[in-house]
Amino acid sequence: MKKAAGTVFKYGDNVDTDVIIPARYLNSSDPAELAAHCMEDIDKEFVGKVKEGDLIVAEKNFGCGSSREHAPAAIKAAGVSCVIAETFARIFYRNAINIGLPIIECPEAARGIQAGDEVEVDFDTGMIYDKTQGTRYKGQAFPPFMQKIIDAGGLVNYINAQ
Repeated sequence: MKKAAGTVFKYGDNVDTDVIIPARYLNSSDPAELAAHCMEDIDKEFVGKVKEGDLIVAEKNFGCGSSREHAPAAIKAAGVSCVIAETFARIFYRNAINIGLPIIECPEAARGIQAGDEVEVDFDTGMIYDKTQGTRYKGQAFPPFMQKIIDAGGLVNYINAQ
């Protein structure tokens, strides 16, 4: 785990787990099936446009609502390399790390980065570079133990490798 780079999909406050992956698809745990419906209730074009490495940037309280692990799993399976938000719901934050989806809280980046911007994130330093606007932001770097969990693809994989 070192960097993420891609195009930004931008969302506002209180993006809840029901719009990240609608409840009608929770009968599946297949990553490809979850990815096919990721964000469809908030952004019909997301699954058709998202490419491997792209990023989601959102404002306050991203991932609020029910505590389903399906939400970060759907985002990761869709190819998103990192989610940047002003704040995350705590259970979503924990679930994201547990399944190996990098997420960074950075209010300045969440407010300054726009949809369509090309952004790069350095996980070792927490630096976020908006290549489109020529700006940079200091996010929270991941502690080494969290980097190892994310690198392993999640907590279960990390523990199994030990």
